[in-house]
Amino acid sequence: MTIPGFSVRHAADGFQRDGLRPFYEYRDLGIAGATEGRAMAHVIRAIPGQHASAGKHTHSLEVQIVYVIRGWVTFWYEGVGEVRLEAGSCVHQPSGIVHQEIGHSDDLEMLEITVPASFETTAAA
Repeated sequence: MTIPGFSVRHAADGFQRDGLRPFYEYRDLGIAGATEGRAMAHVIRAIPGQHASAGKHTHSLEVQIVYVIRGWVTFWYEGVGEVRLEAGSCVHQPSGIVHQEIGHSDDLEMLEITVPASFETTAAA
């Protein structure tokens, strides 16, 4: 029997290097497919030895939540300044906030949830 919207992913489903940033690997958790694109969840982890190289940017979306599972990451947010997130930290990034990753640990792993699954990213000055 198939239940519409039901999804399960296991660790063996693995990480891919086909996400938004080349210094991260992404593990799709199947939420985009299960919700027909209304939401997305993936685990992001740092590629050891690769460092943040993205400039300031914004995202157009309804919700963006990042929860750090392991390691640390430092972001700069317009109007806020630098914010260091460590294991157990959670941040909600409102739509349109200008931000930039400053750095991260080689063991960084974080969960990102967005609504909707697909969204626009725009470079900022």
